[in-house]
Amino acid sequence: MKLFNTMLLLLVFSIGTVYAQKTISGVVTDESGESIIGATVLMKGSASGTITDIDGNYSIEIPEEATALLFSYIG
Repeated sequence: MKLFNTMLLLLVFSIGTVYAQKTISGVVTDESGESIIGATVLMKGSASGTITDIDGNYSIEIPEEATALLFSYIG
């Protein structure tokens, strides 16, 4: 029984590190404060990303070790 409890505890802690992600959200605006529709938000060093909605809002899940987000817009 003690071995089972130990294994269960290890499993619980290892699952937490696998799913160690956080959600970052915000609004992309221009210099005058207007929302930017369709701006690209990418995680640096990855192809993971999202696009801002009609109000300039974005939300992206990133791993804990992520270092930066890259924002771009052509228009």
